[in-house]
Amino acid sequence: MLVLATATPREMKAVLAGFGERATVEQGSPVPLELRGRSVLLVVTGVGVVNAALAAGMLLAREDVDGVVNLGVAGAFDPETHPLGSAHAAECEIWPEYGLLMPDGTIDPKGIGFAQARLDSGPVWDRVALDPEGDARRMGLRLSEAWGRGASLTVSCVSGTSERAAGLGRKYGAALENMEGFGLAYACAVRGVPFLEVRTVSNVVGSRREEDWALKRALAALGPCAHALIT
Repeated sequence: MLVLATATPREMKAVLAGFGERATVEQGSPVPLELRGRSVLLVVTGVGVVNAALAAGMLLAREDVDGVVNLGVAGAFDPETHPLGSAHAAECEIWPEYGLLMPDGTIDPKGIGFAQARLDSGPVWDRVALDPEGDARRMGLRLSEAWGRGASLTVSCVSGTSERAAGLGRKYGAALENMEGFGLAYACAVRGVPFLEVRTVSNVVGSRREEDWALKRALAALGPCAHALIT
């Protein structure tokens, strides 16, 4: 079974609109549905990496889950290359809050000497490499070539200042900032389950200015993205 996961009911509503479907999906209560002849499980994880990891653990305990797709909105570090409303597939998930906090305020992911996990591909410190094209094929999904690609950064608190955004951008070179992706990507990597993360840009990271936000546009783009994936 294919899992379609969003952080919030509002994002799930936007996803289903792409199929002309409606369903009430609340956090912690998965809903089975058929979309374009394919059986899927709709999951609202709740906001944040802890909720995402908790939801992933419960989902991957099931024997019928053979792939997970995370759909949602995200902030862009560079709106010139990742414009408001555009869609992007994550090529890597980064959790910048794991490791040892150094005197200069940066975090060394290897500073405490313990990797989060050791997989066949190597130890997991603060990031999980993703294969959007390969995992899309394995799940029988179609990944649009028109969508951007790049690394996605998972944070526990959204960057509210340009200074924090600039610091994260310089160190990690990520395209997007989100709050759930790493928890889902990490869980799927540990279990060897295909994973795909597609997000639409709702805002400029670090800015609270009204002109740097387009949440409604980003939500409206989620439905067509989901529809394009499931052929």
